[in-house]
Amino acid sequence: MADPTKPSTSSQSRVPAADEGRMTLVEHLTELRTRIIRAAIAIAVGFVICWWKGPDLLQFLVEPYCDTIDPEAIIAAGGKVGECQLLVTEPTEQLNVRVTTALYGGFSLALPVVMWQLWRFITPGLYPHEKRYALPFVFSSMLLFCLGVGLSYWSLPRALVFLTEIGGLDFAVNFRPQPYLTFVIKMLVAFGLGFQFPIVLIFMQLAGILSVDALKSGRRYAIVGIVVLVAVVTPSGDPITLLVLSVPMYIFYECAILFGVLRARRQKAVAT
Repeated sequence: MADPTKPSTSSQSRVPAADEGRMTLVEHLTELRTRIIRAAIAIAVGFVICWWKGPDLLQFLVEPYCDTIDPEAIIAAGGKVGECQLLVTEPTEQLNVRVTTALYGGFSLALPVVMWQLWRFITPGLYPHEKRYALPFVFSSMLLFCLGVGLSYWSLPRALVFLTEIGGLDFAVNFRPQPYLTFVIKMLVAFGLGFQFPIVLIFMQLAGILSVDALKSGRRYAIVGIVVLVAVVTPSGDPITLLVLSVPMYIFYECAILFGVLRARRQKAVAT
């Protein structure tokens, strides 16, 4: 005969299932701190690597500017063909540039770790079948970020030509390192983060914050919102950059809708 003072085996088996994945506020904050520390360590390691490879990184960032300079203008200025330099006017400018590029480069290198820590933090709130999106989530984020940076790097010479020629021939163009590299880095980061747009929309659907029906009904507003957002986050403000980033972002918006439709169909098939 079962002891009435002891809970039954069935009730014992139900308790862990009911509490599974639940965390107290203190546990959530502790988990968040752990994830932030790990992401910060990854960024610090990336910073050291980019500081070590600083000259190569700077050469990579200056290359779009070199592509806009006429070789005859370089020779006329006393330089060699294929050589272009930025004008330094402050003693600490080169140090500031080195630190800035190493910091942004370190974040870019650490992005897979940062996205993985983010995913691990939100995983307890997801259903078991949704947790299997971990690797695709991290891989897609990194791939899209690299594609965005690559597209931005491709469009930079075109944007620079537009910006340097729009004022006519009354201006002599000679960029300083800090403003130029800040401009380039912001462009690369803006495109890289802009290409995270579908990841954000898919995550919001998985978290139940956004529905696929809301995305469908908001297409018109999405077009306007994307154009305005791109105009705000990109430092150039030129029509070339606006077009190059706005079109992929709207395509990503449609891809997020497609994901939501396929997910809804699968949930309906499982329920039946």
